[in-house]
Amino acid sequence: MALTPEEARFLDQQRVGRLATVDRGGQPNIVPVCFALVDGAIYSAMDEKPKRVPPTRLRRIQNIQERPEVSLLVDRYDEDWTRLAWLQIHGVATLVSHLDERSRAIAALRARYPQYQTMDLESRPLIRIQPGRITSWCATPNGMMAGD
Repeated sequence: MALTPEEARFLDQQRVGRLATVDRGGQPNIVPVCFALVDGAIYSAMDEKPKRVPPTRLRRIQNIQERPEVSLLVDRYDEDWTRLAWLQIHGVATLVSHLDERSRAIAALRARYPQYQTMDLESRPLIRIQPGRITSWCATPNGMMAGD
């Protein structure tokens, strides 16, 4: 399933999402992630922020390898509750190995997040989420873009 143009604009305007994965035993894990939308897929890189384990051993990576079904939640919160909105993407996640796809996704992530400019994203896992079911909600009848 593809994002509507309005949903894609909303996604592009938000800076962080929450990626939910599930392990083999059904135990959920959710982490905040940076992301970029490229050609209808959502990409998230493992960056150089300190982690307790090597990037390939992170729970989200292991969970995706065991059970690739994921959810990504992106929301807009405001004290003015007429501006509330969220977008939930259920899809299939894979680790990207194809060099051209990795290059395009990493370029988009670096364009979106200046912090990535000096990080070695090329040697780290890169997640692609292919959207399946998409659900969105907003507090106003004007759509997700109301107030932006």
